[in-house]
Amino acid sequence: MSVFDLFIIGGGINGCGIARDAAGRGLAVGLAEADDLASKTSSGSTKLIHGGLRYLEYYEFNLVRKALKEREVLWRLAPHIIYPMRFVLPRLAGMRPFWLLRLGLFIYDHLGGRQHLPATRSISFSTDVTGQPLNKDIRAGFEYSDCWVEDARLAILNARDAADRGASILVHHRVISAQRNNGLWVIRTESSDGKQQEFQSRVLVNAAGPWVAGLAGSVIAGTTHRKLRLIRGSHIVVKKLFDHDRSYILQNPDGRIVFVIPYEQDFTLIGTTDAEHEQSLEQIKIADDEARYLCDAVSQYFKESVSTDDIVWSYSAVRPLFDDGQSDAKSVTRDYQIVTESDEGSPPLVSVLGGKITTYRKLAEDVLDEVARFIPNVPPTWSASDCLPGGDFPHQEFNREVDKLKQAYPFLSEAHAHRLARLYGTRAKNILSDARRIEDLGRLFGGSLYETEVRYLIDHEWARCAEDILWRRTKEGLRFSTGQTDALNDYMSANVIALSREAGP
Repeated sequence: MSVFDLFIIGGGINGCGIARDAAGRGLAVGLAEADDLASKTSSGSTKLIHGGLRYLEYYEFNLVRKALKEREVLWRLAPHIIYPMRFVLPRLAGMRPFWLLRLGLFIYDHLGGRQHLPATRSISFSTDVTGQPLNKDIRAGFEYSDCWVEDARLAILNARDAADRGASILVHHRVISAQRNNGLWVIRTESSDGKQQEFQSRVLVNAAGPWVAGLAGSVIAGTTHRKLRLIRGSHIVVKKLFDHDRSYILQNPDGRIVFVIPYEQDFTLIGTTDAEHEQSLEQIKIADDEARYLCDAVSQYFKESVSTDDIVWSYSAVRPLFDDGQSDAKSVTRDYQIVTESDEGSPPLVSVLGGKITTYRKLAEDVLDEVARFIPNVPPTWSASDCLPGGDFPHQEFNREVDKLKQAYPFLSEAHAHRLARLYGTRAKNILSDARRIEDLGRLFGGSLYETEVRYLIDHEWARCAEDILWRRTKEGLRFSTGQTDALNDYMSANVIALSREAGP
């Protein structure tokens, strides 16, 4: 039996980022995910690469600086799934004073070495297009920069890159036990079809997100229980509320903020909440009071009020945050901690506690620093320089990539070409191959999802069912009927062969 240098539990953004970094350094890497990649917290974010403007209020300057530095690094690495977005911050009477907002944005502009993203500017809503959807008593505010990310795709592309560099990515493989034996970890997994396998590794990494604490003791033998705060964040999607491409960040009387973001051309994304999650981790869904809270926040600022009847889709995820003793969910730190347990002569366990999607790459570097304490001659960091799959084009030239795709495949509509370029970048041509007309793409399942794309996602991105494709690898689920979803599931059940194998190269 071959021995891994490190074995990772968890296929969210942290686990996949660690796998990519380690595989790129030439280490032997295994990763097991109990469900689909990014199927939990890593597909349930607000989908922003940002410093976290509101964290400045809690004096989290190191976290904000670290995240701000990562914005443009990640944009360069994945300019297809990450792109700049402007955020409009209106001010209501009784909220944070104007001078405080201006000071916070000045710090935000200069704390993280911003290079290409535009700076903050003041806005008069009587003349700016962003004022049109707002109530007339909102007269002024600011506009600043952050970035958008296709969050689930970020995790999946890290896994794809890790696999391309030699990592073994085991999807739908639940870790059922991990024990130290003769200086190694012995890890047993069970696949969704009931098949059990055994692996050995020099280092074990627990990156299971909200399940990190639950695995300690029950699955991973001889470990210390770690306390996490489980905070549920919920989002709603409604029909498009405005026509421009900028987003809003809304202040609320309770001190929280809500984002209102253009989403998938025809929709608007609204979120997030901060609620203690005390239910089972198998029961994660938006509560009625969360949905009302988000609707009320928008209705306070916008001429067109939003009600729960307007919701076309919602999603929720639990964020595993390091318990720093704060009593208020919104003020719990979003920074991460990495904890290593190793008695002399015993193989180490490295546990990842907390974190946010923006800092996943730095987290992976820090984990590899820990691994290097136990494995000699680990090569230096490299992950800030090599692009993610499909991102091999200048990060400010995405529109040119869309044009190039349209020129190569003139039968594509503008919207279809844009969607493929946004999800797959230069690898969109791997899907379209030598197609010369739309019929060459095979069966149309709904929206703009054709058979060739479905086959690509099965063969190269570990997709197994309609949900994997419609809600994580794409968002075509917003445009699918129940019948179309059932037809896609039937197709995948009939055509996916050897589901337990790893994705092809």
